[in-house]
Amino acid sequence: MKKMYSNKLNIFLFLVPGLILFVGVLVAPIIASGYFSFFDWNGIGEKVFIGFKNYKELFTSKPIGFLRALKNSLLLAGLSVCIQLPFCLWLALKLGKGIKGERFFLSVYFMPVLISTVVIGQLWLKIYNPDYGILNVLLRAVGLDSWAKIWLGTKETALGAVFIPTLWQYVGYHMLLMYAGIKSVPKDLREAAMLDGATDSQVNWFIVIPYIKPVLRVSVIFAITGSLKSFDLIYVLTNGGPLHSTEVPSTLMINMLFLRNRYGMGSTIAVLLIFLCFGFALLVGLIFKEEED
Repeated sequence: MKKMYSNKLNIFLFLVPGLILFVGVLVAPIIASGYFSFFDWNGIGEKVFIGFKNYKELFTSKPIGFLRALKNSLLLAGLSVCIQLPFCLWLALKLGKGIKGERFFLSVYFMPVLISTVVIGQLWLKIYNPDYGILNVLLRAVGLDSWAKIWLGTKETALGAVFIPTLWQYVGYHMLLMYAGIKSVPKDLREAAMLDGATDSQVNWFIVIPYIKPVLRVSVIFAITGSLKSFDLIYVLTNGGPLHSTEVPSTLMINMLFLRNRYGMGSTIAVLLIFLCFGFALLVGLIFKEEED
């Protein structure tokens, strides 16, 4: 009996540092954001309790533009799920067959994930530069001068120009997750299907993809929540401009907190982002669970 209690005490003592870190870094800021969202506060002076007015203003005030920012994030999430993830799956299926130079291609595709987002932002700023950027230089070289634009400075093109590097950066991340899942598919299943006359496409569709559904679920959740939380690359490229055309909830939140000194409103955006991420994660989990059932 004493040994059992001693083991439990040791387990508790080992868990305490991690628990304190978890509560201090994750739980406490969420509670604080929820608390501050009910106040009108500039971060320094006296807090004024206003209830749910911040939430109401967020959805009804056009100058704030939260709905526009949320629409941009949802569009990015849709592109991630419908374009990025299928492309990642295609790459993973190709590499999972054991092609020549497999390790090399894995390293190349995963490299953007390892590079600092600020560095990637600077790289794409050079690519999109209207004067010496490689994109406009190539367009002019092939006689398409009219297609050359100020990609990040024009309202009509800025959003698409920002989304391309955002999607490109994490292709290797999702591809590696799916690749690991594909490599775990038992060879017996593949060989049995091939003996029955199944083609590579049929093996992938009826055996490999159903087998890696748990991995696909994780990738979809990461893609959607990552799109909703997207900030750093968009901040480096456009900071939400021009004319708020590339604004997303995270850039709007930073704007409210540090430029407008509206800590209550910034906390409100943070709370809504948390609920949106948890909500979509639960929704994706339910969709995949229903398909499995």
